[in-house]
Amino acid sequence: QPPAFGFLFDIDGVLVRGSQVIPAARDAFRALSDARGRLRVPVVFLTNAGNCLRKAKAEELSQALGLQVSPEQVILSHSPLRLFSQFHQKCVLVAGQGPVEENALNLGFKHVVTIEALRKAFPLLDMVDQSQRPKELPPPTTDFPTIEGVILFGEPVRWETSLQLIIDVLLSNGNPGAELEDIPYPHLPVLACNMDLLWMAEAKMPSRFGHGTFLLCLENIYKKVTGRELKYEALIGKPSTVTYRYAEYLIKQQAEKQGWKSPIRRLYAIGDNPMSDIYGANLYNSYLKSAHQNQVQAGVKRSPLAGSPQSEEQLEQRKDCNISMESCESILVCTGVYRHSADIPNNPEECVTETVFHGHRDFCFDPSLVEASYVVQDVNDAVQLAFKKENWN
Repeated sequence: QPPAFGFLFDIDGVLVRGSQVIPAARDAFRALSDARGRLRVPVVFLTNAGNCLRKAKAEELSQALGLQVSPEQVILSHSPLRLFSQFHQKCVLVAGQGPVEENALNLGFKHVVTIEALRKAFPLLDMVDQSQRPKELPPPTTDFPTIEGVILFGEPVRWETSLQLIIDVLLSNGNPGAELEDIPYPHLPVLACNMDLLWMAEAKMPSRFGHGTFLLCLENIYKKVTGRELKYEALIGKPSTVTYRYAEYLIKQQAEKQGWKSPIRRLYAIGDNPMSDIYGANLYNSYLKSAHQNQVQAGVKRSPLAGSPQSEEQLEQRKDCNISMESCESILVCTGVYRHSADIPNNPEECVTETVFHGHRDFCFDPSLVEASYVVQDVNDAVQLAFKKENWN
């Protein structure tokens, strides 16, 4: 019988902790696979990581889980940027670490400038490292392209340098070699991927700083310098709705490729972070309900949360991405950011008590959005729970 449901798996804290595989993950994927090792249910790996190539993450997951994972099953924090074609011809500054330039080109951007290339062209801008300050006044740069937008892929290695140069680009309207009399506002378009304040690795301390912490620094520096709010053209990655719409599209593509005729009606989103995985799944569930009622989606404070109108239109125009999905249920596991020392309660409200809002500035704090539909110990328990609900074996 063809499945009428699919899974969205977070990776860090659910399937792995740093470089270590969580044992329950292999049990879960043995249950999801047939005798030939093929998945019996459509699966997308939905992560806010973005410092690698999609292909590399698929290979990493294949080795960790003992099955073949294709790049088309992986959504990195920046993957939905391929929908933002209105920016693909613009000259964009890209920030982050890993293969940011290659990622940008793979996503469709044609004219890419890295932080390092900008620093090299304008060495007087970066005064962070005293040992690298120019000893002599360099000749002026004359042939550097005007930057028309900023893409923030993830937290960089040298935060101070990236913060300085991004602010310089915004204050100069993309011409950091020029001197403007007035600060331009609205500023150049800024698109940011991955809003996680914290994430879980092997360290005993609870959580590591994520890109959301870098964004917090950038927003506050910009406001302190200009007296105005930094605005985003789009916020991408969990918990943004456009990311879940893109995941739905890939789930349906998988089902179609396998020849499964039954429409996929329900998604189970499994994660360890209440502020990204659970919030995102619940927000998307609200979106699905209100979309069916032709109403404004619930829980949104301002338009960038769902991406730009253009990206939504592009998804809507795809025949196989009409809103036929009925629900997206959130399942919280206790192997990552969220920990629960006692027995797992039957009532999720007894387990999830978020009092400090770790979400992004542009998302409203609705306590109901961080309450998981279900709370279980690990990812294998989550898969078995979904099987039971679907009467699937």
